[in-house]
Amino acid sequence: MPHRDPSGWPWLKERLGGFRPAKRPGAAPGDPAVVRTAVVTDSAAALPAGWARELAADGRLTVVPMPVMVGTEIYGEGEDDIADTIAIALASGKPVKTSRPSPGQFERAYEAARSRGFESVLSVHISGELSGTADAARLAAARVDIPVEVLDSRTVGMAQGMGVQAAVAAAAGGGTAAEVRQAAAQCLAGTRVYFYVPSLEQLRRGGRIGAAASLWGTMLSIKPILAVEGGKVVPLEKVRSAAKAVARLKEITVADAGSRPAGHARLAVHHFGNPAEAGELAEQLAAAVPGGPSIQISALPAVLAAHAGLGVLAVIVGEDSTPAVPPETAGA
Repeated sequence: MPHRDPSGWPWLKERLGGFRPAKRPGAAPGDPAVVRTAVVTDSAAALPAGWARELAADGRLTVVPMPVMVGTEIYGEGEDDIADTIAIALASGKPVKTSRPSPGQFERAYEAARSRGFESVLSVHISGELSGTADAARLAAARVDIPVEVLDSRTVGMAQGMGVQAAVAAAAGGGTAAEVRQAAAQCLAGTRVYFYVPSLEQLRRGGRIGAAASLWGTMLSIKPILAVEGGKVVPLEKVRSAAKAVARLKEITVADAGSRPAGHARLAVHHFGNPAEAGELAEQLAAAVPGGPSIQISALPAVLAAHAGLGVLAVIVGEDSTPAVPPETAGA
């Protein structure tokens, strides 16, 4: 059934629960594993807030907020409750813009990881085709005295978040920096993003789709289904009504999930301003794709909602391929 617990997926928490990072390089006697690689990401990953906070406490995971400008005011994801502000601004036509975090924000995150005793950092970010966030991370990586690998996820939302969670789990199992990166990259390669927006205008304003694509969406009353492919937002199908668009979104999701190993499809549903509609879609998907992990339902993070607009429904399809706990630590 759909899952709204902000702490995240129970199965992932169970795999991570027994691990704690060393405060300095090298394991203390009796430690089940040493987490040598810290993971950094940005708020476009749409990670469950409670889950991210638990891991932030000991430095294993840092989520750098992406700024959103509403009119002349600047807000940061996680620092301000801005969902209502953005919704009102979008409904009234007030300008809403986004920006990348500064290199200094990433530099501070990387230095904090070094000071806690981590040996390396994997920094996983929103697609470089949609934001300059990964570029800011690379600038910061060149300034610090800890090895930092910057990974462009080529995606957004919980598709990016699933890659982050795979990296955290691999690091928790004592994986090397290369193994942590491989876990994230493998997970990211297997995720897909499908979404429906009532209007393409916000995506057009933000430069995420071309003017021509916006034109056929507004002039012909087309309700588009879009996807993220190659790191870009691309039109997938044109549907004539909102009801048909949501029904088709479900069909596409079920077909994708059905192509994966039985019981291993992992789904997440995002929304903005329409939680009841998202809950109904998640219930339908849970019935149509049984046996997998519970479906996570969450509002889009502000930086994505600003571009998708009100009424968006997005579905993330991935697999529960989080690396297994190494045998020597499984019983710890």
